[in-house]
Amino acid sequence: MKTRMYSSLFDQFFAPTRVIVVSEERLKQAEREAKENQLKVIDNRMDELSKYRLQVQDELKALSPAEDTKDA
Repeated sequence: MKTRMYSSLFDQFFAPTRVIVVSEERLKQAEREAKENQLKVIDNRMDELSKYRLQVQDELKALSPAEDTKDA
């Protein structure tokens, strides 16, 4: 039989919370690392989109002459 950690909704609501103390230096380092990671993700996405744009542009060029000769 499982024992219940909290016996009522009241106990769950007022359960003790977990507090973690971090130095300001470590917090700033973590924030900096997070921002650097965001930039890497954005740069990778921009590269992917640029490559995809070139691919679509090439496909459009390949289709354009065929459409021009068809209409004539």
